[in-house]
Parts: sequence; structure tokens; C-alpha cells
Amino acid sequence: MRNDGTFHRLATGALLVRRRRIGHVREVGTFLQDQIVYSVHFVDEGRIVGCREEELIAAEAPWIDSHFKVHQKGRATRSRTIRGELRVPPSSRGEVLDLEQTGAQGVFYHTHFDCLPGRPLLVPEHALEEWEKHGK
Repeated sequence: MRNDGTFHRLATGALLVRRRRIGHVREVGTFLQDQIVYSVHFVDEGRIVGCREEELIAAEAPWIDSHFKVHQKGRATRSRTIRGELRVPPSSRGEVLDLEQTGAQGVFYHTHFDCLPGRPLLVPEHALEEWEKHGK
């Protein structure tokens, strides 16, 4: 997790907690009246960090090692069709909503593409590339 500007003692973008670190939820609150925020104490780092639900998993849950994270922007590396109809052209911008690992098939992302509003698609990892590689 990186500082989004709300952790005042560090620069925006500074690393707060590395992936796979274990913390303890101390409090639950809201931000802007509609976002649940967990106050998590990461003992090894000596920090209490506000985290959204999608940034956390249960300590006993299996870790899914993935290239993309929730809310990360990406681009389609190839076209996506639905029932034979082109719905997502290559290079279409998308946002990862969730991820799942399906055994030997690897990681798949529930992705919302701007060109397909209201209809997230389950996309394999190789079908996305970083948004920053092509500019913002």
C-alpha cells in the first residue's frame, strides 16, 4: 500500500506496507459517508493504516500473486467478443474490480472497460497490460 496523501508523515506515493503483510483490524469507520475504512495495525511496520475492504484479505486466505491489483487501470491487449460481437477493441481502457485464481489457468480479473459500461468481463492476466506503458 502506498500513501494516497492521507498519511501525513510521509510523501504521497511513499510505501506504507508491503504486500502479504499481516495486520490487526483495530477499528472500522467510514469515509465520505459511503466508504468503509478499516484502521489496521501492522505490527512489523509499527504503523496504523486506513485500508479499504478491497485492499485486505483474511490472514488465513490463500494469497493470489498477480500483476494487477484492484482499482488499477489497464488496457486490453487483444479484442474481446461477446457472442461473436466485438465489444472491447484492443487498447481499450479498463479498471480491475476484483481478481480470482482458477487453478492451473492462472489469474483472471473482473474488469470494467470504458467502452462496455455496466458490464464487467472476466479477463485472463495476459489480456491486460499496464495503462502507464501507453501514457495516461
